[in-house]
Amino acid sequence: MRLSCEFKCDRFPITYHMMIVSLIKDALKKSDENYFKKIYLYDEQKINKKPKNFCFSVFMKNFERQEDIFIINDKIIVNISTPDYEFFINIYNGLLKIKEFKYKDFTINKVRMNILKEKNINESSVVFNTLSPICVKDKNNNPVDIEGEKFEDELNYIVDKTLQSYRGHGVKERIKFIPYKMKKVVVKQDIRNFKENTNKKYYYVNAYSGIFELKGDIQDLKDIYLLGVGFKRSQGFGMIDILR
Repeated sequence: MRLSCEFKCDRFPITYHMMIVSLIKDALKKSDENYFKKIYLYDEQKINKKPKNFCFSVFMKNFERQEDIFIINDKIIVNISTPDYEFFINIYNGLLKIKEFKYKDFTINKVRMNILKEKNINESSVVFNTLSPICVKDKNNNPVDIEGEKFEDELNYIVDKTLQSYRGHGVKERIKFIPYKMKKVVVKQDIRNFKENTNKKYYYVNAYSGIFELKGDIQDLKDIYLLGVGFKRSQGFGMIDILR
């Protein structure tokens, strides 16, 4: 299930990921606060670090960058993907209730929402492109080079954990990752705890965007397509689309 939500605004933060995370949280609270607590909180107080069953991406049309903000001359589009029906119903109903959303000194106004048609996967090999960059890390939280020997191992690790969290079991067979036109991107994130602990303004995430192929079990690929791939999916990373 895929949802596209269009917003109008004049200004948009370069560190927009946390703004959209806040939007999603607000929508879930407005739809069903108990559901929000179930996926984001543990014992109603501690942060739930369990993988979330969704990913998102942001598309900006006709924009200019000025220091740490984007000047938007047209619109922004937030795309959300999930195979989880309960999440989809709650995020859809919650976003319906939001006409204007404020985050720090930024405001976005909702124009329309559309449910997007999913593409079919009928083969064990699929070529994808990234709608938001893919982040892959090792057990020490260090970024993994896409050309390195560990990349596919760490990718399989997080994909297995993601699928296990969603459906109760991990990959049916190892995922083969074949990069075609992939480039490194560095994403700035404005994370409060990181700033408080380090006195640094931004947290930098090394990730990759472009075109790649995945080979594996067909059902695994179907679920990966909707869940996204890699770490930080619920923070605006790892959303993918089918090329062929």
